[in-house]
Amino acid sequence: MKSWNEQFTSHPEPVNVDGELLLRVLHMRNFYYLGLFFTFIPLIFGWLTIQYGNAPLGFGLWLSSGWLLISNISSPLAGEGPPWTKTLAMKLQLVRNEAESDKSCCQFPAPVWEVTAVRCAICRKILLNEPRPDLGRPRSDGKIKGLFLLILSGGRPLVSLNEEE
Repeated sequence: MKSWNEQFTSHPEPVNVDGELLLRVLHMRNFYYLGLFFTFIPLIFGWLTIQYGNAPLGFGLWLSSGWLLISNISSPLAGEGPPWTKTLAMKLQLVRNEAESDKSCCQFPAPVWEVTAVRCAICRKILLNEPRPDLGRPRSDGKIKGLFLLILSGGRPLVSLNEEE
């Protein structure tokens, strides 16, 4: 999927807040919900395989899809939603609008989304105090470590915001 990632820098680098980023956030949101929908396929095949075929294979299918389903259903109960939301995309669009208006932070604003917040690359002012979730970019620390971190974090940011800031 090279064309999917050509417009973005490699993983730890900041991402320019532009239309491509907004589109990526909305695509990741859609993929999150499609993943929930497609979880039912291995869940059903796992149940059928347990009933009529190879029980270890069916149990593996049932266990993996059940884990994804339970973790995604329990996160809203814990007060967490998906890491990519329409509200987040709208906040990023508001940052873009403000940077292009007369109320911009400096003369030549360039909003970039760093790991912990959206900042202006020129004057370093924080424009949006929102940590960056995983955007599906190639990682500099390798595919295996990146996949492991993605599984552990569920795409959520690995940093948390200070309540005092």
